[in-house]
Amino acid sequence: MSESTADEPTPDARRDPTPASTPAERLAAALARGDASTRLQSAMTAGSRPDASYVDALVEHCAVEPDFFVRDMLTWALTRHDPDLTVERVVHELSSPVAQARSQALHTLSKIGDARAWPAITPALLHDADDEVARAAWRTAAGLVPPDEHERAALAEELATELGRGERSRRRSLSRALAMLDEAAEPVLARVAATSGLDARTHALATTHLIAHPDADFDDALAEARRLVALGAAPAAPDAPDAPDGQASTDPD
Repeated sequence: MSESTADEPTPDARRDPTPASTPAERLAAALARGDASTRLQSAMTAGSRPDASYVDALVEHCAVEPDFFVRDMLTWALTRHDPDLTVERVVHELSSPVAQARSQALHTLSKIGDARAWPAITPALLHDADDEVARAAWRTAAGLVPPDEHERAALAEELATELGRGERSRRRSLSRALAMLDEAAEPVLARVAATSGLDARTHALATTHLIAHPDADFDDALAEARRLVALGAAPAAPDAPDAPDGQASTDPD
């Protein structure tokens, strides 16, 4: 059997009557392959050899890529490109009706770390109905918020409205985001711990523990918060009756 020559079309090329011709078209075609390892390698190559023409293909594929590791490589590839080319293009995805496009765009913006994206992190994203989008928005907002104490306090107030909601992983993400705000989050956490219902109160105390002990595990912080609530260190909400002496309130979660 004779060896293939450089001019002989590959099987993929023979199947495709209009093979990609530009680098960007070749990247888009490679990212559409069925094999995840091929897509991963293509994204890695695009980041190793940045080209302005790659940005659209990388961003567009973030919205549809099913493999977590490939998505993460797409984000890495975008961070390797000039922010002047990527930030505005990625921000555009925040208004997409596709939840994955929004969440991956937020994740990418958090990795790029360019403050120009801050105004695009809207309350709608912070309270998105999709948990993955909301969690990514919390983390990104906490990382991009300006150092101005009023803006940081305003963000803490916005995030605090989510305290006590959702499953463990959602609560942990919110606590980590609030902990990133450090002392700017402390007043609102103290208020929630003193005036809100059981779930929000416990969550606020756990978050306060994480601020004081940055290396603490969330589950340990939650256990400590439940202990404090049971001991009466955090007062009940005004509309909730006090528990009789000797009876400890517990978080049912």
